[in-house]
Formats: sequence, C-alpha cells, structure tokens
Amino acid sequence: MRTRFEYLRAVALGAMVAALMSGCAIGGLWEPSREEVLQRILPSAVQVIVEQQEGRRVRTGSGVVLATRRTERRADCFIVTSGHTVSGAVGQKEVYVVFGRYRGDGTRVRATVLAHRDAPDLDLALLQVDATHCVSARPGRPPFLGESVWVVGFPWGRHMTLASGIVSQVNGDDGADRETASRLMVDASVSYGSSGGGVYEARGGALIGVVEGYSTARVSPPGANPPWYIDVPVPGQTFVTPLADVRRFLAEAGYADLIGAPPGRTRLSGAAAR
Repeated sequence: MRTRFEYLRAVALGAMVAALMSGCAIGGLWEPSREEVLQRILPSAVQVIVEQQEGRRVRTGSGVVLATRRTERRADCFIVTSGHTVSGAVGQKEVYVVFGRYRGDGTRVRATVLAHRDAPDLDLALLQVDATHCVSARPGRPPFLGESVWVVGFPWGRHMTLASGIVSQVNGDDGADRETASRLMVDASVSYGSSGGGVYEARGGALIGVVEGYSTARVSPPGANPPWYIDVPVPGQTFVTPLADVRRFLAEAGYADLIGAPPGRTRLSGAAAR
C-alpha cells in the first residue's frame, strides 16, 4: 500500500509532466503558419518605378519598407532599394513607390532619394515618401547556411512575385577584396526588376537582406552574322546585400536609427554601428 508521501509525490510528478506537455503544445501553437508569415512579409514589399518627367518609364525595381516616423501632421516612410535602380535619377528623373501590390494595383506615391550608392562594394539607396499606409519589415538576425527564405520582387516591372529557397552561401570574410566576395547568396531565382527586393527568413518573416543581383551567362547563337548575344540569369545564384551592410549604409548616410541592432546584441548608433 502506498504511503501518503508516495501518493503526493506521484501526484506532483504527474502534474509536472502534464505541465511540460501543455507547454510544448502551447509552444507549437505559437509557431506561425506559412500564411501568417506571408501576411507579415508582403505588406512591407514595394515596387520602385523611375520615370522621365514626361511620364515615360525608364527603370523599375523592388524595395522594402524599413521604418516609419509618424507626427501629428504626416507619416514619413523609409524604403531601401538597390542603388543602381535609382542611379542617375536624382534631379533628372522622378521616382515613385507603389504600396499594396500584394492586393492588386496598389497605391503610387512620389518618393525622394535621400541617399544612394552604386559601387562594387555597396549597392543601396534610401527613399522617403509621405504615406500613412506603409508597413515596416521586422529586422532579423544574420542567417545561417541552409536556412529557408522567401524573396519578394517585381520582375520585369510587373506583378509581385514570391520565390522560396535557402541560404546557399554565407561569407563572413571582411577582407579587402569586397568586389568579388559574395557576402550572402540564396538559391531562389530572380530576374530583372527584382533588385532591391526583400529577402526574409521563412520561419518568422524577419528581413535578412535585399537582392543585389544575380549571376548571368552569356548566350550567343552559333553562326550569327553579325554576332550577338544575350545575358540570361543563372538559376540559383542570387546575390544578397545582408542587413549588416544595410546598417553600414544607413550609418554612413546619417540614418542609423532607422533600424535597431541585430537581436541579442547591444544597439549601436552613429559611426560605431559600422
């Protein structure tokens, strides 16, 4: 026959096991579904359009809402995109950002180019618009090799396109040869017009970088006279500017406060954030 002590110990042990099992079940319930993750991602993805002043489209790209500053009179929305998308546009062409394309045509707003850099070591631009309906992406931690990702862009200046893949290359080398070093690569295929698009980790939807470009292969038909060629994207070799370089760009441009430090790290400001 069980003593009273043994009985109470068995009851306590059973309660502990039930609590642990309940905690596991609750933890599982808090894991976001794919649909919930996409609901977090898609509103922060925007299309970028560059036009001549008479309205002729010159170039298109993709972008991500980084932050919003609201006052009583206005709401400033800050977007990051690729530097080559707006290169040559300042003072000569008009730049627009289109919000809400995941719902259809979206809302088009005139943008101001606050900073841009189109160089081998950094290809980024920061835009600002007055818009009350922008939704910011949530900054994430540095990704790991093999992590699943979503890539959102507007290839060929058309509809929003969602591509999945994994982080296929991570290079933490900060050596002098930054022109040839790929800091981050994913195997999700993209094409013209996707530059500047957001790359998000698939598990929770946090932003880990923006599309920089993709490898191309030069194809020339045999016997062509005169000879000609086309450059076609190489599937699975999409280069990504990581969030660390986005922070460096923002710090150099005087906007280091737009996004915080990586999760689990002390937040830096100004030049110290480089």
